[in-house]
Amino acid sequence: MAAIQGLRGTGQFTTDFRPTNYRELFTLLEPNGTAPLQALLAMTSSEGTDDPKYNHFRDELPNRTIVVNGALNNSATTLTFDNDSDDEGFIVKGTVIHNHTTGENLLVTADANTSANTVAISRGFGGSTAAAVADDEVLSIAGFADQEGGTAPTAISFDPTTDFNYTQIFKTAVQVTGTLQNTYLRTGDKEQEQLTKALKLHMGDIERAFFFGTRAEANGSTASPTRSTGGLMSLITNITDCASATATTNKMTEKEFDRFLVEDIFAFGSNEKIAFAGPRCISNMMEIGKNRWQPTQIDNAYGVAFTRYTTFAGDLLVYMHPMFRQISALSQEMIILDMNHLNYRYMNGRDTQLIRDVQSNDFDGVKHMYMSECGLEMTHSKVHHRIKNWSAIS
Repeated sequence: MAAIQGLRGTGQFTTDFRPTNYRELFTLLEPNGTAPLQALLAMTSSEGTDDPKYNHFRDELPNRTIVVNGALNNSATTLTFDNDSDDEGFIVKGTVIHNHTTGENLLVTADANTSANTVAISRGFGGSTAAAVADDEVLSIAGFADQEGGTAPTAISFDPTTDFNYTQIFKTAVQVTGTLQNTYLRTGDKEQEQLTKALKLHMGDIERAFFFGTRAEANGSTASPTRSTGGLMSLITNITDCASATATTNKMTEKEFDRFLVEDIFAFGSNEKIAFAGPRCISNMMEIGKNRWQPTQIDNAYGVAFTRYTTFAGDLLVYMHPMFRQISALSQEMIILDMNHLNYRYMNGRDTQLIRDVQSNDFDGVKHMYMSECGLEMTHSKVHHRIKNWSAIS
């Protein structure tokens, strides 16, 4: 051991002698919350299921409109309509049909022939003026009129439709050796650290599946099928693609955005909806209608703070989803949701839980696993909307 003469200073010591100072534990950088959608679902509706396939009924009042197939002059008494109309069965003897272009009312004189797609009509009912009817004119049912002492009309009814989704099994494992369990680390207990990170990843997996998942069942007739839950991207049918739906490709004006809100997005469902948006959509919205933005803190929203965008049709509560920032392909996306028509479904007894010590008996260490068997339920699709490819304001 060599002798050292003179003044000693900190720079003369290697890390073996001087480990330097570390902040105890560590700070886990989390992008503003992992799963805000699940946080909101926890506030709204969660329901167990006793089968991995869960069904629900959908019903809605019909529009009761028909589209004319072939032009009519002002004296024609037979109207032909497109055969893809779902509302033709509502036309029975005594139904009044209105032409919004000409103002004429037509009285139906016999039940519609749904096989031939025709209906017998009397022109100029109620003192209205008979006028030519254009091809592809949209006519609407405007009530019913019967003579005094008449009999009951043909009965009309309509049934709900059914839809379904699956639960999906999510698993995230943590594994450390026995030696590591008993080793002192400056960052703290490694097992607990990994459990914390694994839970964040686990919830992130569910969140991403609820956006990107597709409804499917592989090997359904076997003892071990694999199921995936349908997510928002595949279930939402109302889509505004700025690549084709706006006057300027991939751009949208404030007027166009408000028109989509009033005419499409708030056409069905509640007058307050949630919008998860990417950073480009957020920056576009910040350029327009700034006087209509109001910071809004939703009570008990698990830290999810929205900004309110107000229109005559309803209010949009906007939140920049961290996942939309992490994934560049989602920067120009906005998913608008009516939370009254979304549910979190979980298999009874198999909601998110930590299952400890799943390691084999001869393993020198421990292995734990987070597991969830759950899925998304969308009771109506028309109340939700998706805007894509919104790159800029025009």
